[in-house]
Amino acid sequence: MAAIDRTPGIRPRVTLGRRLDIAARRAFPVGCTVLLMLACEAPFGFANQAALLPAVTLACVYFWTLFRPTAMPPLAVFALGLLLDLLGYLPIGVGVLTLLVVHGVTLRARRVLTRQRFAWVWCVFACLATAASVLIWALDCLLSVRLLPLVPVLFGSVVASALYPAIANLLARAHRTVANPERA
Repeated sequence: MAAIDRTPGIRPRVTLGRRLDIAARRAFPVGCTVLLMLACEAPFGFANQAALLPAVTLACVYFWTLFRPTAMPPLAVFALGLLLDLLGYLPIGVGVLTLLVVHGVTLRARRVLTRQRFAWVWCVFACLATAASVLIWALDCLLSVRLLPLVPVLFGSVVASALYPAIANLLARAHRTVANPERA
């Protein structure tokens, strides 16, 4: 039930339709992230399109963990990481570990970051995206037992940092409207 149902006062009856509405609003962050991940895999023909998948996934997990942590639980982040590994042709567990680390760091810094301006939140995301890209590279090197080039890693972190404002703008609009369980 939504928090509004636990407060005293006059409120609408809890019908099946209202319960479905609340469930859909709660599932929106994970569902939206999955849809964006699948959209990144569509054959658009962009150069270096493969760099979009980890960037979009990382931005979505960071945003929803920061602004709606109950809608992005660790189990959902685990499932998103597994999907990232499967769609991005990464060794199984690399994306899972990376997204769980980003999720944990974001949860720890949440109290400070939610009070800051967007530029500061974006700067922290850029640092996290760089650290996550290096972690993916290091784990990939470790699991493949060879040294991989570092340039694609840096390109991926730049793409993630550059895409974050656009993704955050879209997700913030959804956060205030469609995805808000308080409005159910």
